Amino acid sequence: MGKKKKDAESASLFDEEKPAAPPTEGSPSVAKDEPLAEPKVEELPPLPPGVPGLPADLDPSWRAALDPETRKPYWAALAKFIVEERKAHTVFPPAADVFNAFRYTPLDKVKVLILGQDPYHGPGQAHGLCFSVRPGVTPPPSLRNIYKELDSDLGIPPVKHGYLVTWAQRGVLMLNACMTVRKGEANSHAGKGWEQFTDAAIRAVNDQKRTVVFLLWGAYAGKKLPLIDPKRHVVVKSAHPSPFSELKFFGTKPFSKVNTALEAAGEEPVDWRLPEKVEEAS
Repeated sequence: MGKKKKDAESASLFDEEKPAAPPTEGSPSVAKDEPLAEPKVEELPPLPPGVPGLPADLDPSWRAALDPETRKPYWAALAKFIVEERKAHTVFPPAADVFNAFRYTPLDKVKVLILGQDPYHGPGQAHGLCFSVRPGVTPPPSLRNIYKELDSDLGIPPVKHGYLVTWAQRGVLMLNACMTVRKGEANSHAGKGWEQFTDAAIRAVNDQKRTVVFLLWGAYAGKKLPLIDPKRHVVVKSAHPSPFSELKFFGTKPFSKVNTALEAAGEEPVDWRLPEKVEEAS
């Protein structure tokens, strides 16, 4: 189903330069009988010693957009914080799954962005996609409410699992603003640098030429509105599906609104149906 994950951390994404496309014959910049000049490749500065880069298996579209963030001072501080947290505490999701949202949905394939706050903090739940849990894990209350609204909105009955990788593979980027959390302590990794990184990801989606629908549930997600250009994209905003605000969430019809917006922009709508049986992507 998904891409096979390589090591969660890689020293650099620029170990090898991509060859430039050769100029065509007759190009005014190249004389026929003269050797081709070496192409100038703009490279980022090397990572500081001991500071990891992005995972090597991320799609090139995401690496191009996000690798500059790894050269900023906050990234080194964030990496050091996460290493120390994993030494002293249980941290979710596991290291190999932290960047799954980017693995399953390449930047140039994003149709919809759903933003969560931080990962589930219970054992075995989080695997790198907001609102999604691993196969065999009971869907949490917010996800059950999402399923109820999906049924009410589009007539798609709930499945028994909470594994949303199929949505991600269909162009739904399910991103948590804070990408890790300490076991049993919600928001414990807030303010450590993840928000700056994921804001860069939101800006990268906003920079896409085609129309993207931003599905913002709750007040926290709504704070990201300044990162989105409403003249080029569509924002569908409502209450959060949490049990604390479910009465305001029910009846908002987010899924049909998303598809209506995509179709109006000439894009294929999202097939929100999930398979009845799933196996964890490797």
